[in-house]
Amino acid sequence: MMSMMKPTRKLLFVLCPMLVLGFIYYSSGKLHLHVWGQKPEPVVDTLLTVGRIVGSELAAEAQPCLRKSRGTVNPPTLGPDCRQEEYVGRATSIQKSSVMSDGRKIVRTKNVYDKQGFLLKLDGKLPPELVYKYGNLSEGACKPGYAAAKMTAIYPKFMKPAPMFLDRNFKRLGKVSNYMPPFGFKTQERIIDTILSATKNFGLGPELDSLSCKKCIIVGNGGILANKSLGSRIDEYDVVVRLNEAPVSGFGKDVGTKTTIRITYPEGAIQKPERYEKDSLFVFSAFKPQDFKWLRQMVFKEKLRGTEGFWKSVAQHVPREPSEMRILNPYFIQEAAFQFIGLPLNNGLMGKGNIPTLGTVAITMALHNCDEVAVAGFGYDMNTPHAPLHYYETVKMSAIKESWTHNISKEKEFLRKLVKANVITDLTHGI
Repeated sequence: MMSMMKPTRKLLFVLCPMLVLGFIYYSSGKLHLHVWGQKPEPVVDTLLTVGRIVGSELAAEAQPCLRKSRGTVNPPTLGPDCRQEEYVGRATSIQKSSVMSDGRKIVRTKNVYDKQGFLLKLDGKLPPELVYKYGNLSEGACKPGYAAAKMTAIYPKFMKPAPMFLDRNFKRLGKVSNYMPPFGFKTQERIIDTILSATKNFGLGPELDSLSCKKCIIVGNGGILANKSLGSRIDEYDVVVRLNEAPVSGFGKDVGTKTTIRITYPEGAIQKPERYEKDSLFVFSAFKPQDFKWLRQMVFKEKLRGTEGFWKSVAQHVPREPSEMRILNPYFIQEAAFQFIGLPLNNGLMGKGNIPTLGTVAITMALHNCDEVAVAGFGYDMNTPHAPLHYYETVKMSAIKESWTHNISKEKEFLRKLVKANVITDLTHGI
């Protein structure tokens, strides 16, 4: 019995060291360490600052702004002593260097994003994955999916599907069903059903809906449009979006004569029936429950009643057939406010400084529904107080007061990102 155990014991003495050595060798590969007499190089997280790479020790001025993280958190977590704008000014990308067991170093660069989720390092260049798709298209040719692709490149959270207008299936739109106006339609489902049963149409029309590629332009109301002679260029776009009561007649040389859709709300709607273009869609954007009651009366040609709750006089009549009326998807107000600009949520209710302007809402709509997006007439230059505020009146820039509902400076930050990254084209260079 004892003689049989001796060979077994010898075999174990041989196998055990082999197993231990094998485990060490395998582990060294997994941990990226050199185990055969070489000094191990640790995995290093490095911060790329302006003009140089700082190694395992972050630059002293940047250290408070980055909590140590071995994971792939993106964007990186800000330290308690760091203000966002300080961090933004320093970092352009995070690099993670790994040393393989054979000594090769692999560097993986992670983009850094601001607190809204936008890429910090913006330029108008096409990302490599888009060069192949769009780089060889002839100049002037419509680029299918371009705006959404560029937007996704600088804002990875962007999700393209978002219908332009509400249709009979609107209750399935989960992102807006739990919000009150203006960020959703909660409490207004019944009246919306009634309105949609009369309008019956939910697109731009057969001709535009059938286009495989659409170029859209949002025409703002800014005085910067005056004397630019952009009218003919604006009219070349497939979809021309105008806002509120901004007139076309008499200003065609600068603003064009074509209107595809006019987006407005009760207080902003054209009040004189003769000033409505005959071939445009009336697109309604609601900011409060009272607005839907007004729209129902306009759709069914009822006498206006119950005007309390409006902050100024509203149109008594809209000279449009129900089939020419649409309800703008309130998701664009929600997304512009909370995702893109970063306005206060205020429990999902309209409050101080958390409503985007209608122009920014229209741009947001276009990013989801147009292949290429341009703007004109955007931008208020407060350094020129005597310049005209709007292209159609003599009111000066100095008339602008601090808005209770809008945050113009934060909106401008967002729009500048879009222009700098060439997501949208600004024909009047006012943003």
